[in-house]
Amino acid sequence: MEHGTVEQPMERARQEVLSRETAQNFYDVVIVGGGPAGLSAAIYMARAKYKVLVLEKDQIGGQIRITDELVNYPGIFRTDGRELTSRMREQAEAFGAEFALAEVLNMDLEGDVKKLATTRGEYQALGVILAVGANPRKIGFKGEKEFQGHGVAYCATCDGEFFTGKQVFVLGGGFAAVEEGIFLAKYARQVRIVVREEDFTCAKTVSDKLRGMKNVDAVFNTELVELDGKAMPEKAVFLNGRTGERTEYHDAEGFGVFVFAGYVPNTRWLPKTVALDAAGYIPTDRNQKTNLDGVYAAGDVCVKNLRQVVTAVSDGAIAATSAEKHVSAMHEKLGIPELEMRPAQHRPSLETSSEKEEERGFLDAQTQTQLKAVFAKFENPILLKGWLDETPLSGEIVGFLEELTSLSDRVSWTRGEGEEPEILPSMEICRTDGTSSGIHFHGVPGGHEINSFIVAMYNVAGPGQPMEEGMKEKIEAIANETKIQILVSLSCTMCPETVMSAQRIASLSEKVTAEMIDMAHFPQWKEKYHVMSVPCMIINGEKVVFGKKNLQEVLEIVTRM
Repeated sequence: MEHGTVEQPMERARQEVLSRETAQNFYDVVIVGGGPAGLSAAIYMARAKYKVLVLEKDQIGGQIRITDELVNYPGIFRTDGRELTSRMREQAEAFGAEFALAEVLNMDLEGDVKKLATTRGEYQALGVILAVGANPRKIGFKGEKEFQGHGVAYCATCDGEFFTGKQVFVLGGGFAAVEEGIFLAKYARQVRIVVREEDFTCAKTVSDKLRGMKNVDAVFNTELVELDGKAMPEKAVFLNGRTGERTEYHDAEGFGVFVFAGYVPNTRWLPKTVALDAAGYIPTDRNQKTNLDGVYAAGDVCVKNLRQVVTAVSDGAIAATSAEKHVSAMHEKLGIPELEMRPAQHRPSLETSSEKEEERGFLDAQTQTQLKAVFAKFENPILLKGWLDETPLSGEIVGFLEELTSLSDRVSWTRGEGEEPEILPSMEICRTDGTSSGIHFHGVPGGHEINSFIVAMYNVAGPGQPMEEGMKEKIEAIANETKIQILVSLSCTMCPETVMSAQRIASLSEKVTAEMIDMAHFPQWKEKYHVMSVPCMIINGEKVVFGKKNLQEVLEIVTRM
């Protein structure tokens, strides 16, 4: 009997892995998070011939993608975050690593076989690496919440252009504050960096970049304590921590405040079984192991003194080599044969990459390959309607639609006829009988929004993203007509989650419509709603909500209307 109680679970696990259906979604290691730590782990795991999957809910590359200049990564004199992480992904794929854009909803990490429920179904693995990163920290000064989106922002790349010609205050003295302050100087009339400490807390080589910049200065021993104004901040109150003196800044035209005061670990959603410290970070041993066997953590989510790309990739490499030993032991313990890896992809040569860039149009070759695989999974065909006018944007939309529909006979497009949408031009996602899903995109969904647009098509075509139990019923129970309009920027890393959440609701409810509006093409919306930050969600033309929102949060807002 005692022997049977041990062998039966092990045999069940082995058979589960060996079954054809389960094997497809079974991996040696699943890495949650596609930033530098996750990418480094993927490179090491795949190179060691283990079957590895990277799950990322927003954009592969993580927050470092928005860094305009990176000059302290060993061996690379100068690059940017997007370029560096794109090369990391290419390298991981060259060794056979797989990638999927999906949000992890829940994880069971205690058994020998780990289970992860995601918006793209369930995955199983012998090991898991948590590289989930951290989010910008809010300070809590008076007016921060009230003016969020109307003058208070947290991403210079997303929102910097909105402050062209205005005074901008940057709160923080670290690397991010200085780098983002320099970036904002491209747009702002004047940038003042407000530092609580006596000096910058970043490396001197970073802060030295400010020398000679005519429209950037800094004040120290100072913090912002209050904002006041009407549509956007018109008065700021500052406190000198050393002297106790209060000073005020007034500008009737309004000004901006960008907060770069560190980060909060993205761990609130993790299972309670994963141990956290008092600040919410994941403690690990020297091998990046958490308190759970087979579960490792890497990158900014860990307890550490320095959060930089170089330490993130180090964590990822250590976590991967530690996971390799655990996975190997699990194969032997459970009697699981070697898992079949996806064939390695050849990395494009440096000589031809620029030529491909020029030839690719709206979608590069790698994206086209991925889209063909997604379209093949559609249960039903999709019809896209182009509602066009005489603007150059309509020409871009036609080019995008022709290129997109050339990839699969499951996707077609036609010009819209009849009653036109309120906003032109537009792309509308429809079913093949011509009935609308209620989802529109006003612009061309490039940048961070191409994934959102494709996911919306997948949700309308079916089978659609899996959802938490009971969520679909709540959406279908919505009784009131609700129009969701989301103002976005294609460079914004915070927009896609809000966009996909609103689109998912619209795909399931006949009462809800979801329109995405690219602010670059529709600047009048900025003036209409006094928008200085994205994502900005407008409900029924009245309620304005700023900031990244998940499905549950968007649903709560809609049901309260």
